[in-house]
Amino acid sequence: MARPPHRPPTLRGKIFHGPSVVAAGLLTQTQLRGKAWRRLLRGVYADAELPVTHELRCHAVAAHLLPEGGAIAGRSAAALLRVGLVGFAEPVEILVPTCARPRMSDVIAHVSAVEASDRCRIQGMPVTTPLRTCWDLAQWLPAEEAVVLLDRFLRSSLVTKAELASLGTARRGGYGSARFAHVLSLVDGRAESPQESRLRVMIVLSGLPAPQVQWEVYDAAGFVARVDLAYPEVRVAIEYDGLWHASADQLHHDRRRLNRLQAAGWLVIHVTASRLRDSPDAVLREITGALALRRR
Repeated sequence: MARPPHRPPTLRGKIFHGPSVVAAGLLTQTQLRGKAWRRLLRGVYADAELPVTHELRCHAVAAHLLPEGGAIAGRSAAALLRVGLVGFAEPVEILVPTCARPRMSDVIAHVSAVEASDRCRIQGMPVTTPLRTCWDLAQWLPAEEAVVLLDRFLRSSLVTKAELASLGTARRGGYGSARFAHVLSLVDGRAESPQESRLRVMIVLSGLPAPQVQWEVYDAAGFVARVDLAYPEVRVAIEYDGLWHASADQLHHDRRRLNRLQAAGWLVIHVTASRLRDSPDAVLREITGALALRRR
Protein backbone atom coordinates (compact mmCIF):
# COMPACT_ATOMS: atom_id res chain seq x y z
CA MET A 1 0.00 0.00 0.00
CA ALA A 2 1.33 3.42 -0.95
CA ARG A 3 2.15 5.69 1.94
CA PRO A 4 -0.01 8.82 2.22
CA PRO A 5 1.85 12.00 1.24
CA HIS A 6 3.50 14.02 3.99
CA ARG A 7 1.08 16.85 4.84
CA PRO A 8 2.15 18.99 7.82
CA PRO A 9 -0.96 20.26 9.71
CA THR A 10 0.26 23.85 9.42
CA LEU A 11 0.01 23.67 5.62
CA ARG A 12 -3.35 21.92 5.30
CA GLY A 13 -5.93 24.12 3.59
CA LYS A 14 -3.30 26.84 3.09
CA ILE A 15 -1.54 28.76 0.34
CA PHE A 16 2.19 29.08 0.90
CA HIS A 17 5.51 30.12 -0.62
CA GLY A 18 7.22 26.89 -1.60
CA PRO A 19 10.88 27.92 -1.23
CA SER A 20 10.19 29.36 2.23
CA VAL A 21 8.49 26.17 3.38
CA VAL A 22 11.40 24.06 2.10
CA ALA A 23 13.91 26.40 3.77
CA ALA A 24 12.01 26.05 7.04
CA GLY A 25 12.22 22.24 6.82
CA LEU A 26 8.46 21.64 6.63
CA LEU A 27 8.77 19.93 3.23
CA THR A 28 11.53 18.64 1.02
CA GLN A 29 11.73 19.59 -2.65
CA THR A 30 10.50 16.09 -3.53
CA GLN A 31 7.53 16.36 -1.16
CA LEU A 32 6.67 19.80 -2.54
CA ARG A 33 6.37 18.26 -5.99
CA GLY A 34 4.09 15.50 -4.67
CA LYS A 35 0.34 15.05 -5.09
CA ALA A 36 -0.50 16.72 -1.78
CA TRP A 37 0.29 20.18 -3.15
CA ARG A 38 -0.63 22.16 -6.24
CA ARG A 39 1.46 24.87 -7.87
CA LEU A 40 -0.67 28.00 -8.32
CA LEU A 41 1.96 30.50 -9.45
CA ARG A 42 5.71 30.58 -9.73
CA GLY A 43 6.94 29.69 -6.26
CA VAL A 44 3.43 29.66 -4.73
CA TYR A 45 1.64 26.43 -3.81
CA ALA A 46 -1.61 25.36 -2.18
CA ASP A 47 -3.10 22.33 -0.51
CA ALA A 48 -4.27 20.14 -3.42
CA GLU A 49 -7.60 19.61 -1.65
CA LEU A 50 -8.50 23.25 -2.20
CA PRO A 51 -10.59 23.76 -5.37
CA VAL A 52 -8.62 25.73 -7.95
CA THR A 53 -10.52 28.92 -8.78
CA HIS A 54 -9.53 32.36 -9.98
CA GLU A 55 -10.37 33.57 -6.49
CA LEU A 56 -7.84 31.14 -4.98
CA ARG A 57 -5.18 32.40 -7.39
CA CYS A 58 -6.04 35.99 -6.40
CA HIS A 59 -5.40 34.99 -2.78
CA ALA A 60 -2.03 33.56 -3.82
CA VAL A 61 -1.03 36.76 -5.60
CA ALA A 62 -2.26 39.00 -2.78
CA ALA A 63 -0.42 37.03 -0.12
CA HIS A 64 2.89 36.39 -1.84
CA LEU A 65 3.41 38.50 -4.97
CA LEU A 66 1.53 41.79 -4.63
CA PRO A 67 3.88 44.76 -4.05
CA GLU A 68 3.24 47.14 -1.17
CA GLY A 69 0.49 49.59 -2.08
CA GLY A 70 -0.88 47.43 -4.90
CA ALA A 71 -4.31 45.86 -5.32
CA ILE A 72 -6.11 43.12 -7.21
CA ALA A 73 -7.68 44.99 -10.14
CA GLY A 74 -9.45 44.85 -13.49
CA ARG A 75 -11.39 41.70 -14.38
CA SER A 76 -10.00 39.94 -11.31
CA ALA A 77 -11.43 42.68 -9.08
CA ALA A 78 -14.75 42.43 -10.91
CA ALA A 79 -14.80 38.69 -10.23
CA LEU A 80 -14.10 39.21 -6.52
CA LEU A 81 -16.88 41.82 -6.45
CA ARG A 82 -19.19 39.13 -7.92
CA VAL A 83 -19.77 41.12 -11.11
CA GLY A 84 -17.68 39.27 -13.70
CA LEU A 85 -16.57 35.71 -14.31
CA VAL A 86 -12.92 34.85 -14.95
CA GLY A 87 -11.59 31.38 -15.78
CA PHE A 88 -9.40 29.79 -13.11
CA ALA A 89 -6.41 29.63 -15.46
CA GLU A 90 -6.60 33.23 -16.65
CA PRO A 91 -3.91 35.63 -15.35
CA VAL A 92 -4.64 37.61 -12.21
CA GLU A 93 -4.80 41.35 -12.88
CA ILE A 94 -3.20 43.73 -10.42
CA LEU A 95 -2.62 47.47 -10.15
CA VAL A 96 0.76 48.45 -8.76
CA PRO A 97 2.71 51.64 -8.07
CA THR A 98 5.37 52.66 -10.56
CA CYS A 99 8.53 50.51 -10.66
CA ALA A 100 6.99 47.75 -8.54
CA ARG A 101 5.72 45.49 -11.31
CA PRO A 102 6.24 41.72 -10.91
CA ARG A 103 7.03 39.99 -14.20
CA MET A 104 5.45 36.58 -14.70
CA SER A 105 3.04 34.97 -17.14
CA ASP A 106 0.47 34.25 -14.43
CA VAL A 107 -0.04 37.92 -13.59
CA ILE A 108 -0.95 41.00 -15.62
CA ALA A 109 0.41 44.04 -13.80
CA HIS A 110 -0.79 47.54 -14.69
CA VAL A 111 1.31 50.43 -13.42
CA SER A 112 -0.48 53.47 -12.03
CA ALA A 113 -0.74 55.57 -8.90
CA VAL A 114 -2.95 53.76 -6.39
CA GLU A 115 -4.49 55.96 -3.72
CA ALA A 116 -5.73 54.55 -0.42
CA SER A 117 -9.24 55.64 -1.48
CA ASP A 118 -8.91 53.41 -4.57
CA ARG A 119 -8.64 50.28 -2.44
CA CYS A 120 -10.98 48.21 -0.32
CA ARG A 121 -10.57 44.80 1.28
CA ILE A 122 -12.37 41.65 0.19
CA GLN A 123 -11.67 38.43 2.09
CA GLY A 124 -8.59 40.13 3.49
CA MET A 125 -7.21 41.04 0.04
CA PRO A 126 -6.56 44.59 -1.16
CA VAL A 127 -8.87 45.08 -4.15
CA THR A 128 -9.67 48.17 -6.19
CA THR A 129 -12.98 49.76 -5.22
CA PRO A 130 -15.97 49.31 -7.54
CA LEU A 131 -15.55 52.87 -8.86
CA ARG A 132 -11.81 52.53 -9.50
CA THR A 133 -12.41 49.11 -11.07
CA CYS A 134 -14.89 50.66 -13.50
CA TRP A 135 -12.34 53.31 -14.50
CA ASP A 136 -9.65 50.68 -15.07
CA LEU A 137 -11.92 48.35 -17.05
CA ALA A 138 -12.80 51.23 -19.37
CA GLN A 139 -9.07 51.77 -19.98
CA TRP A 140 -7.94 48.17 -20.36
CA LEU A 141 -10.75 46.40 -22.23
CA PRO A 142 -12.30 46.89 -25.66
CA ALA A 143 -15.24 49.26 -25.31
CA GLU A 144 -17.85 46.52 -25.83
CA GLU A 145 -16.45 44.30 -23.05
CA ALA A 146 -15.98 47.25 -20.70
CA VAL A 147 -19.63 48.20 -21.18
CA VAL A 148 -20.71 44.62 -20.40
CA LEU A 149 -19.01 44.80 -17.01
CA LEU A 150 -19.99 48.39 -16.21
CA ASP A 151 -23.60 47.48 -17.00
CA ARG A 152 -23.31 44.69 -14.42
CA PHE A 153 -21.76 47.03 -11.85
CA LEU A 154 -24.75 49.34 -12.27
CA ARG A 155 -27.28 46.51 -12.16
CA SER A 156 -25.64 45.18 -8.98
CA SER A 157 -25.89 48.68 -7.41
CA LEU A 158 -22.16 48.67 -6.64
CA VAL A 159 -21.91 52.02 -8.42
CA THR A 160 -24.44 54.52 -9.73
CA LYS A 161 -24.54 56.33 -13.04
CA ALA A 162 -24.12 59.59 -11.12
CA GLU A 163 -20.93 58.31 -9.46
CA LEU A 164 -19.51 57.26 -12.81
CA ALA A 165 -20.39 60.64 -14.30
CA SER A 166 -18.76 62.45 -11.36
CA LEU A 167 -15.61 60.37 -11.81
CA GLY A 168 -15.51 61.29 -15.49
CA THR A 169 -15.95 64.97 -14.64
CA ALA A 170 -13.24 64.88 -11.96
CA ARG A 171 -10.75 63.35 -14.42
CA ARG A 172 -11.80 65.34 -17.49
CA GLY A 173 -8.85 66.33 -19.64
CA GLY A 174 -6.53 63.82 -18.01
CA TYR A 175 -5.08 60.63 -19.42
CA GLY A 176 -7.83 58.13 -20.24
CA SER A 177 -10.69 60.58 -19.76
CA ALA A 178 -11.81 60.50 -23.41
CA ARG A 179 -11.86 56.71 -23.42
CA PHE A 180 -13.84 56.63 -20.17
CA ALA A 181 -16.34 59.17 -21.54
CA HIS A 182 -16.83 57.02 -24.65
CA VAL A 183 -17.50 53.87 -22.60
CA LEU A 184 -19.77 55.75 -20.22
CA SER A 185 -21.85 57.03 -23.15
CA LEU A 186 -22.64 53.39 -24.01
CA VAL A 187 -23.43 52.16 -20.50
CA ASP A 188 -26.97 51.23 -19.45
CA GLY A 189 -27.43 49.17 -16.32
CA ARG A 190 -30.84 47.76 -17.28
CA ALA A 191 -29.46 44.92 -19.44
CA GLU A 192 -30.35 41.55 -17.92
CA SER A 193 -27.39 39.63 -19.37
CA PRO A 194 -23.91 40.28 -20.77
CA GLN A 195 -25.08 39.23 -24.23
CA GLU A 196 -27.83 41.84 -24.19
CA SER A 197 -25.18 44.46 -23.44
CA ARG A 198 -23.00 43.21 -26.30
CA LEU A 199 -25.95 43.24 -28.70
CA ARG A 200 -26.93 46.79 -27.74
CA VAL A 201 -23.38 48.13 -28.04
CA MET A 202 -22.93 46.44 -31.41
CA ILE A 203 -26.10 48.15 -32.66
CA VAL A 204 -25.04 51.59 -31.42
CA LEU A 205 -21.46 51.33 -32.69
CA SER A 206 -22.79 50.33 -36.13
CA GLY A 207 -24.35 53.77 -36.45
CA LEU A 208 -27.96 52.70 -35.88
CA PRO A 209 -30.04 54.69 -33.38
CA ALA A 210 -29.73 53.57 -29.78
CA PRO A 211 -32.64 51.27 -28.90
CA GLN A 212 -34.67 51.49 -25.72
CA VAL A 213 -33.72 48.90 -23.09
CA GLN A 214 -36.21 46.58 -21.35
CA TRP A 215 -39.17 48.28 -23.00
CA GLU A 216 -42.65 47.35 -21.75
CA VAL A 217 -45.31 46.69 -24.40
CA TYR A 218 -49.02 47.07 -23.69
CA ASP A 219 -52.15 46.48 -25.73
CA ALA A 220 -55.82 47.14 -25.06
CA ALA A 221 -55.91 44.21 -22.62
CA GLY A 222 -52.91 45.42 -20.64
CA PHE A 223 -49.31 44.28 -20.27
CA VAL A 224 -48.00 42.13 -23.13
CA ALA A 225 -44.24 41.77 -22.64
CA ARG A 226 -40.99 43.45 -21.68
CA VAL A 227 -38.65 43.20 -24.66
CA ASP A 228 -34.85 43.36 -24.43
CA LEU A 229 -34.38 46.18 -26.96
CA ALA A 230 -36.97 48.24 -28.78
CA TYR A 231 -37.66 51.02 -31.23
CA PRO A 232 -41.16 51.81 -29.93
CA GLU A 233 -41.81 54.58 -32.46
CA VAL A 234 -41.86 51.95 -35.25
CA ARG A 235 -42.74 48.91 -33.10
CA VAL A 236 -39.57 46.93 -33.76
CA ALA A 237 -38.29 44.69 -30.95
CA ILE A 238 -34.98 42.84 -30.71
CA GLU A 239 -34.81 39.84 -28.41
CA TYR A 240 -31.71 37.93 -27.31
CA ASP A 241 -32.54 34.23 -26.90
CA GLY A 242 -30.22 32.44 -24.48
CA LEU A 243 -30.04 28.68 -23.99
CA TRP A 244 -32.80 28.74 -21.39
CA HIS A 245 -35.26 29.55 -24.19
CA ALA A 246 -34.78 26.04 -25.60
CA SER A 247 -36.88 24.16 -23.01
CA ALA A 248 -40.34 22.93 -24.08
CA ASP A 249 -42.16 25.00 -21.45
CA GLN A 250 -40.20 28.14 -22.32
CA LEU A 251 -40.79 27.58 -26.03
CA HIS A 252 -44.54 27.42 -25.40
CA HIS A 253 -44.39 30.64 -23.35
CA ASP A 254 -42.22 32.39 -25.97
CA ARG A 255 -44.55 31.49 -28.83
CA ARG A 256 -47.63 32.75 -26.95
CA ARG A 257 -45.75 35.93 -26.07
CA LEU A 258 -44.60 36.38 -29.68
CA ASN A 259 -48.17 35.97 -30.95
CA ARG A 260 -49.37 38.74 -28.62
CA LEU A 261 -46.52 41.04 -29.68
CA GLN A 262 -47.31 40.48 -33.35
CA ALA A 263 -51.01 41.03 -32.73
CA ALA A 264 -50.07 44.34 -31.10
CA GLY A 265 -48.30 45.32 -34.32
CA TRP A 266 -44.70 44.59 -33.31
CA LEU A 267 -42.03 43.14 -35.60
CA VAL A 268 -39.68 40.98 -33.52
CA ILE A 269 -36.09 40.09 -34.47
CA HIS A 270 -34.57 37.16 -32.55
CA VAL A 271 -30.82 36.93 -31.97
CA THR A 272 -29.03 33.85 -30.60
CA ALA A 273 -25.52 33.52 -29.18
CA SER A 274 -24.22 31.83 -32.34
CA ARG A 275 -25.66 34.53 -34.61
CA LEU A 276 -24.28 37.31 -32.43
CA ARG A 277 -20.85 35.65 -32.48
CA ASP A 278 -20.69 34.35 -36.05
CA SER A 279 -23.01 36.57 -38.09
CA PRO A 280 -23.12 40.05 -36.52
CA ASP A 281 -23.31 41.76 -39.93
CA ALA A 282 -26.36 39.71 -40.86
CA VAL A 283 -28.04 40.66 -37.58
CA LEU A 284 -27.37 44.34 -38.24
CA ARG A 285 -28.75 44.04 -41.78
CA GLU A 286 -31.95 42.52 -40.42
CA ILE A 287 -32.36 45.33 -37.89
CA THR A 288 -31.60 47.96 -40.52
CA GLY A 289 -34.11 46.37 -42.91
CA ALA A 290 -36.79 46.16 -40.26
CA LEU A 291 -36.39 49.84 -39.34
CA ALA A 292 -36.47 50.87 -43.00
CA LEU A 293 -39.60 48.78 -43.63
CA ARG A 294 -41.45 50.29 -40.70
CA ARG A 295 -40.49 53.85 -41.59
CA ARG A 296 -41.92 53.73 -45.11
